[in-house]
Amino acid sequence: MVLVDPLSVDVASLASVVAGPAVMVGHACDQDLEIIRRTCGVLPGALFDTQIAAGFCGHSSASLASLVKAFVGKDLAKGDRLTDWQARPLTSSQLSYAASDVEHLLLLADTITAELEATGRLDWVEQECAGMLERSAAHADLRRTWWKLRDARTLRGASRGVAQEVAAWRERRAATVDQPVRYVIPDLVIQAIAHRPPSTQEALNSMRGLDGRRLKSPVADEILEAVERGRNLPEEQILPPPSDEVPKELRASVALMMAWIAQVAKNERIDPAAVATRSDVAAFLRDDPHCRLLDGWRGALLSGALRALRDGKAALTFDPAGSLRLEASSGTPLEL
Repeated sequence: MVLVDPLSVDVASLASVVAGPAVMVGHACDQDLEIIRRTCGVLPGALFDTQIAAGFCGHSSASLASLVKAFVGKDLAKGDRLTDWQARPLTSSQLSYAASDVEHLLLLADTITAELEATGRLDWVEQECAGMLERSAAHADLRRTWWKLRDARTLRGASRGVAQEVAAWRERRAATVDQPVRYVIPDLVIQAIAHRPPSTQEALNSMRGLDGRRLKSPVADEILEAVERGRNLPEEQILPPPSDEVPKELRASVALMMAWIAQVAKNERIDPAAVATRSDVAAFLRDDPHCRLLDGWRGALLSGALRALRDGKAALTFDPAGSLRLEASSGTPLEL
């Protein structure tokens, strides 16, 4: 194993390796994929995420340390996780910590893969990991970066266009100066700008979240230009975030189906968070053709039962052990 200091080499040179035929193995890879995409300009051709994979072996959102302990029987070092990783030279303790973070990763992946093959779920994990790559590729569209704002779904009208343009500018600026986006301007500032778009540098400098710092040209000018573009952005060019709101009239039905899905997850020893969300179920009830509960492993596991519940052909009852059970419905309302 070799440790490479990303501050001393051009990480972009790894692009051909990353995009090659090999499978990238990682743990909770969302942020890793974003960094790889930014620095190398590519994404892995294939991915195996041990956190996702472990979710299909009964481990819910498990940490790398807990999985290494459970599957490999080793304890990972924890001491240097919060130390200053920009300081050089790195200490021997930091180097040991960095090495331990990947030392057992391939063995962990092999061990989990063996269990997945035994249960016939390796294909399910491959589908989920491919989906993670697709989502990461979609995030490369700068018009979607404002979706990460905490109140993105509450914005309306021109505020959406302003948020879209300013967030996209922030991404470009962060890449130019090679800094995390939050160092350019925090989310809170973008939210404040979207709610009350400034038209002058003085108004911009007074925005909540800047914490007394003053933005100088060209940064301030670029932000104000982005605000102006956002204000005048045609509605058809605004990409709103997907809604996760469940309509009031569907809430009872969604709750019933989510109860059954939770039982299925328990029976199958799958992380419930990996199976379905409330908005997935709402999409199913709305006959959304893009609903992910209709396809792949989710469709095979859930769609038949959910259709039966929706069509009144099945009902949920309790078995003697207190677990939910799906039974054929008599269609006759119970009089109490």
